[in-house]
Amino acid sequence: MSESEPIISTSPSSTLVLASASPRRRELLDQIGVAYRILVHDTDETLLPAEQPAAYVNRLARQKAASVNALPEIYGRSAVLGADTIVVCGRSVLGKPRDEADAARMLGLLSGRCHEVMTAVCVMRGEQIKQVSVSTRVWFRELSHADISGYWRSGEPAGKAGAYAVQGAGALFVEKIEGSYSGVVGLPLFETGRLLADFGIRNTLENGR
Repeated sequence: MSESEPIISTSPSSTLVLASASPRRRELLDQIGVAYRILVHDTDETLLPAEQPAAYVNRLARQKAASVNALPEIYGRSAVLGADTIVVCGRSVLGKPRDEADAARMLGLLSGRCHEVMTAVCVMRGEQIKQVSVSTRVWFRELSHADISGYWRSGEPAGKAGAYAVQGAGALFVEKIEGSYSGVVGLPLFETGRLLADFGIRNTLENGR
């Protein structure tokens, strides 16, 4: 476990462990009223040689969940949710930008084009494993150098796959989305809700009954 990542609990009795430090995923689970705590292990996110994007994002989601599920205090006791999101433009997988030049390169690739955002979600409890992946198509308008440099100065692209956040100022670049908006943010809620229901994890609608 990364020592810099605390365990955060929204409910002492919650049975879901979120294996992600992403604030966006926390907000999305909060949105649907799912109680959880956070426990994160470091995961090697290196793309393997000749690995296809869909295989890559599914592997990372599964690895993140498995690393926490394997802990003796977690195994069989709590469901663990791991997720990963990647941006795919043409044949390129765009991860988090290293610096301003890398962000400018990514945004230049996305400018005026359609790209895919793939999010995979894996839920485990002991030996029980269920997984789903969602692909969403996103169209960007043409971006000027001023658009790209101004966006970098906003601080938003840092730490974001593809160097943008659709839930933030990056929405100004998006002409159209075909698919799951919440999947682009980081957790496809429709599919995630179904997975969690299979593990007995309650949401807002069920808690209100």
